[in-house]
Amino acid sequence: RRREAALAAKGLHFVGVGVSGGEEGALLGPSIMPGGPQESYASLGPMLESIAARAEDGAPCCAWIGPDGAGHFVKMVHNGIEYADMQVIGEAHELLRSVAGLEPGEQAGVFRQWNTGELASYLIEITAEVLAQVDARTGKALIDVIVDAAGQKGTGTWTVQEALTLGSPVTGIAESVFARALSSAEPGMRAEAQRLLPAGVGATTEDVVGDPGFVEDVRQALYASKLVAYAQGLDMLTLAGAEYGWELDLAAIASLWREGCIIRAALLETIMDAYAGGQAPANLLFAPAVTTALEAALPAWRRVVARAVERGIPAPVFSSTLAYYDSLRRPRLNAALTQGLRDYFGAHTYRRVDDASAGAYHTLWSGDRSEVIA
Repeated sequence: RRREAALAAKGLHFVGVGVSGGEEGALLGPSIMPGGPQESYASLGPMLESIAARAEDGAPCCAWIGPDGAGHFVKMVHNGIEYADMQVIGEAHELLRSVAGLEPGEQAGVFRQWNTGELASYLIEITAEVLAQVDARTGKALIDVIVDAAGQKGTGTWTVQEALTLGSPVTGIAESVFARALSSAEPGMRAEAQRLLPAGVGATTEDVVGDPGFVEDVRQALYASKLVAYAQGLDMLTLAGAEYGWELDLAAIASLWREGCIIRAALLETIMDAYAGGQAPANLLFAPAVTTALEAALPAWRRVVARAVERGIPAPVFSSTLAYYDSLRRPRLNAALTQGLRDYFGAHTYRRVDDASAGAYHTLWSGDRSEVIA
């Protein structure tokens, strides 16, 4: 945004182009998210569209996003969703192994099956490939000889930083960033924790190796968590549009992610339908198709989170996305106590539920009396 403004003052058009697709996208066509002056797209658009990936309907996965930094911002949020998507897949993998007793090679078949239904996506597809890979040196599953410390390039961190600035609760994305940071903690810290910190796990639900009921629960919890992660990212885009003056078309943005990019998935069609036309929901979770899907998955989602906690298995994105869902639907949150505490120690004031004028109130808390000052 800064560069575009500086160059616009000199009569130059600066175009920032977000690109996603990795190595395969570079070879076969990526998803392209250009920003900058709209008139510049008249010149650049045909070239960019010619090299972009194509969706099944033949549409190029490239379109003008909005002015100044809109293209790069959308790409950044795409990557934040990607972080959450990968982390929740990892949590599903760990639960399938630690609770259902499925080894990586067996899990590969599960993920391949999942990739034929509502979870169908590039990341689910390649998860099956990674889990099926055997290490030539040891004969073990390759996943078992990879150091469990995840790297990052920074876009997930930027997404969370911007979300904090905007007041956008991208809890699933944030937990995925923190999970990577924790996995790469100072050498020796995790080893010391394993030596010193007890699990505190007592009697637990009896596990059944390969239990098809639990495997199905994990599938449904995975789908629900992915829906929430996408919803959080899209809500962040809505807030950013209002903050920066971008008229972001969420249906069009979802259409750009159908091919070429890392988070391409079947559920993007559901997202496009939700935001098509003039009746876009305030939050993706309020779209009828998504609400119905979450209602169906909710019992399994709760069982999976409870089992993870019971067994001492970290599942930060499964847990935080469920907490986000519950926080949205609860008629009253514990934030009332937070406001009372803030008013007590800092006179930060509060609003009352019985005052439609939304006036500010302050209570004199000290002594034996409580006086309210409007």
